[in-house]
Amino acid sequence: MPPTLHPDGLPTPQRYWAIVTIALGIVMAVMDSAIANVALPTIGIDLHADPALSIWIVNGYQLAITISLLPLAALGDIVGYRRVYVAGLVLFTLASLLCALAHSLPMLAVARVIQGFGGAGIMSVNSALIRFIYPHRMLGRGLSINTLIVAVSAAAGPTVAAAILSLGTWPWLFAVNIPFGIVAVIVALRALPHTPRAAHAFDIPGAILVALMFGLLIASIDAFGHGGSLVLFAVELAATIVIGYVMVRREHSAASPMLPVDLMRIPIFALSIGTSICSFAGQMLALVSLPFLLQSNLHFSAVQTGLMITPWPIAISLVSPIAGRLADRYPAGILGALGLIVFAGGLLALALLPPGAGIADIVWRMALAGAGFGLFQSPNNRAMIGAAPLTRSGGASGMLGTARLLGQTIGAALVALAFARMPLHGTQAALYIGVGFALAAAAVSSLRLFDRTGGAGKSAG
Repeated sequence: MPPTLHPDGLPTPQRYWAIVTIALGIVMAVMDSAIANVALPTIGIDLHADPALSIWIVNGYQLAITISLLPLAALGDIVGYRRVYVAGLVLFTLASLLCALAHSLPMLAVARVIQGFGGAGIMSVNSALIRFIYPHRMLGRGLSINTLIVAVSAAAGPTVAAAILSLGTWPWLFAVNIPFGIVAVIVALRALPHTPRAAHAFDIPGAILVALMFGLLIASIDAFGHGGSLVLFAVELAATIVIGYVMVRREHSAASPMLPVDLMRIPIFALSIGTSICSFAGQMLALVSLPFLLQSNLHFSAVQTGLMITPWPIAISLVSPIAGRLADRYPAGILGALGLIVFAGGLLALALLPPGAGIADIVWRMALAGAGFGLFQSPNNRAMIGAAPLTRSGGASGMLGTARLLGQTIGAALVALAFARMPLHGTQAALYIGVGFALAAAAVSSLRLFDRTGGAGKSAG
């Protein structure tokens, strides 16, 4: 039997086993995205697919996650976060099997969409579950584990993909998830806590509207960044605004709205969301443009480029646990602003790299940017999750993931736009824009210090 809900987190050793299944789920969901990016050319050639259509192997997964994060988080409020998480693990594992067995691009693309819905089940409620796994006094420490796992998984993805492809064919990239998924499901059924359930029914029309709104928003941003039709961009953006207006009006008086307008009325939560979007846009601007800077401008090899970017996630993994502990004691407004200023300094240092920069010149700049990002992220996540009422942990968890994906989409689109408008200086321009986003995030983070309702950036829990 799974453990019953503890008043303030799970006792050990249940807590450790619960974190194991959370870690396994996050590793699979995050790493699978990075693995597919690296293997896309290989898969396209093997399936005799057009490169323009092959991108749906990646886009289908990301789009499925984006449109279903908030609906699945809302479902977690109703049926329990444990059930949504386990269902996500099961669906992700079964879809991995379908991906491994796919023998055509349409079959693989459909399997990847299904896998994306499974990944959304995992990512939509993992932060909400951590709130019930860890005591409130250790919430920052618990959320820092998420930060650490996401950073390491994203960094290790390309290396893992290369290792698997050196030993076997591309279907093994997906088949490797199956044993880990089975273990994660078994541990989850035994260790994850039951959580309180809301009494209201699931809002199906609201879920459809939210999916349409975020799907159109992501599509319009991506199309604009890649030089798509301005008319189509305007139509998609206008449709997004109209649907968003309808959603806000519709959900304004709801006790547990699908689009968490109630949480956005909490100043610390809203400011933390803004900080997250700006910071992840800045990070994506850097991570997408840096390989081009290092290979095209500084003439390093692909292997050298991968190794020189590695200090970034290593710094995040070293700083995040420390930041998690600090987040349990100090305001997120201070820690977030400080970390983001350091992050901006690292990005500026990378943008100012001299033409003959050596490996050491690059490595310390990468580490500085990663350390700043690691210092910001755990306190920001703690403030976001901790500011929401316990009964709205699912909505807060869903918005955390949605803010990250939205920021990453904006960053990637701006890189494409910079490359298109400034072919000779696009990489430096993208990094300078990233500095601007990091500083904007620091300014938004510091505003939490002036909030009179949340203890100057400390979450109420």
